[in-house]
Amino acid sequence: MNELHDASPYQSATTAEQFAAHLAAVRARIAAACARAGRDSNSVRLLPVSKTVTAERIRLAVAGGCTELGENKVQEALEKSIALADLPLRWVIIGHLQRNKAKFVARFASEFQALDSLELAAILQQKLQDENRTLRVLVQVNTSGEASKFGLEPATVASFIRELPAFPRLEVRGLMTLAILDGNEARVRRCFQRLRELREQLRIQIRAEGLIGIGMDELSMGMSGDFEIAIEEGATIVRVGQAIFGPRALPDSHYWPEPAAH
Repeated sequence: MNELHDASPYQSATTAEQFAAHLAAVRARIAAACARAGRDSNSVRLLPVSKTVTAERIRLAVAGGCTELGENKVQEALEKSIALADLPLRWVIIGHLQRNKAKFVARFASEFQALDSLELAAILQQKLQDENRTLRVLVQVNTSGEASKFGLEPATVASFIRELPAFPRLEVRGLMTLAILDGNEARVRRCFQRLRELREQLRIQIRAEGLIGIGMDELSMGMSGDFEIAIEEGATIVRVGQAIFGPRALPDSHYWPEPAAH
């Protein structure tokens, strides 16, 4: 076992029973966070994140109770969706999408949580039309202000949302963010608070301007290390990978490339 695995607080799941236990443990933490926030635990959707996890292990995870999976890299997700086509799985793309990969998302994904440009919206609209499909989408917002993160600046989201009714194949349902990756709980919490506050402002805008087909119910925020804080601040979707599947061999920065990778 390598050093990273030795230091990780997470345990690898290698059987359906272990996956079921990990899912139950995460759901218990979700329920406890909801109780602290005075929320119904059914108001939070758990999205297991299977990046780097092999198709063979995913089969065990499905046997343990997983019904949908989040993936960062489109090519990896596409290959897994083909290998696991016999399973009733829902695929969610949660990472930055290069324009030339939009055709794949339009073909197999049920949801895309990282919409961050009108150019990409237009490409997805055309590809979805070609496939005669629609796609649930969330708009990614850079609430931490870090140059290394994708997503729209909060001040630009209102004007961006105003343009989205032009793309009826995109079912806009809310916002997504990545909190700052450090141990300062106050800074992490503030990222989540910013997204919730922005969502409330956008709801007012949508009603006032009569924007058709735009929903603002979802807040996708929080990962294995901070999802309880996210729930306390209003998350409706939490993206949890390592607490379910176990530690990964590479740091998070490998999976969230810098904007220069466009």
